[in-house]
Amino acid sequence: MNQNEAPSSQGFDAWISYFEANLARHDRLDALIPWDSVSTLPAPHIAAVARSLQRFELGESGDGTGLLSKARRRHDREYDAALRLFVAEEQKHSALFGAALSRFGAERLTAHWSDGIFVVLRRMMGLRTEVALFLIVETVAMEYFVALKHCADPVVQGVARRILTDEVEHVRFQIDQLRLGFASTPRPARVLAASLAWVLAVGTATALAIDHGPAMRVCGLNPVTFWHRALRHFGRALPLAFRLNRDETPLGPSMDPSAERLGRVGRVPARV
Repeated sequence: MNQNEAPSSQGFDAWISYFEANLARHDRLDALIPWDSVSTLPAPHIAAVARSLQRFELGESGDGTGLLSKARRRHDREYDAALRLFVAEEQKHSALFGAALSRFGAERLTAHWSDGIFVVLRRMMGLRTEVALFLIVETVAMEYFVALKHCADPVVQGVARRILTDEVEHVRFQIDQLRLGFASTPRPARVLAASLAWVLAVGTATALAIDHGPAMRVCGLNPVTFWHRALRHFGRALPLAFRLNRDETPLGPSMDPSAERLGRVGRVPARV
């Protein structure tokens, strides 16, 4: 099956409803971030966290033009609408990172090698592969956001908590997209695709552990521990996304505003 073709996207109306309802939750959570607070982190720790946030801000800042263009080739208005709302949430994350950087007196990056590699891979591939890359990055990075939630800086804590409430659902959204995309793909091809995705996940977790290791340590997380946890979480998502089990039911949104911990993402009712 061509990567830009897929069967009817049953269930994406639930995602549209979720993303639209999530706007109010964003307002409530954004209001809880203490932007006027003074950071008590020592200067070296601020520098380490700021460097890390700069790279994530850059990664979240895209407008999703390529992704949305590929999606439109499927001629599925429901899916397109859900995807546009997802991209808008990612852009809000970039704005939150940017505000945190401004508070630290740090500028936004215009380029970074890790983002450059990700962009090249996305542009080279079809819709299904691009969604798989999003799943890899978002599942692997969740443990990083959990660490930021324990940072001694209250704004970093608030931003991490706010983003985690979205990322939990984004992982489920990516899984539903991939389950749809692989619906007509023979099992041997799905197993091969899953194996390649695992290799990419290992590389992504390794790059994050090295590149963001100083910020992780500031937040009390050992990069090696991060690496193991990140891959464990991706490993739980893998069989669902690539249809390696017999469960045919879409995950859909959990609609649980309290689902902020990655542990719950890793189980998404025993299913991620």
